[in-house]
Amino acid sequence: MNSALFSSKNDIWETPQAFFDVLNAEFRFTLDACALPDNAKCRFFFTPQDDGLIQDWGGHTAFVNPPYGRKIALWVEKCYHESRKENTKIVMLIPARTDTVYFHKYIYGIAEIRFVKGRLKFGNAQNGAPFPSMVVVF
Repeated sequence: MNSALFSSKNDIWETPQAFFDVLNAEFRFTLDACALPDNAKCRFFFTPQDDGLIQDWGGHTAFVNPPYGRKIALWVEKCYHESRKENTKIVMLIPARTDTVYFHKYIYGIAEIRFVKGRLKFGNAQNGAPFPSMVVVF
């Protein structure tokens, strides 16, 4: 795996499989709404070419680990709105950035927040991420 995938040179942080497996055992995901073909966690998934931001997630239990760059706020907002659809549950893995506008507008007091103890090792990284993570359940 390319080491740039685990640095500030890239905003893609591949979900650790064991971490996903624990969440999947609890939620039984039907959609990976933000995936690459080689790291999709579900049989049904959206790639950047599909643009999960414009797709309908209604009726799914979706796992979302979006790119952690400038568009993360759009992904959080999308998750919030999609979660309002009937029979739809959204679980996000994102950096724990509690000082952001999107955190206060779409997460805090609205969704369940699970702070991850320690730093996740994304993909095949040898070291933990340079930021804390949280799981947000809508």
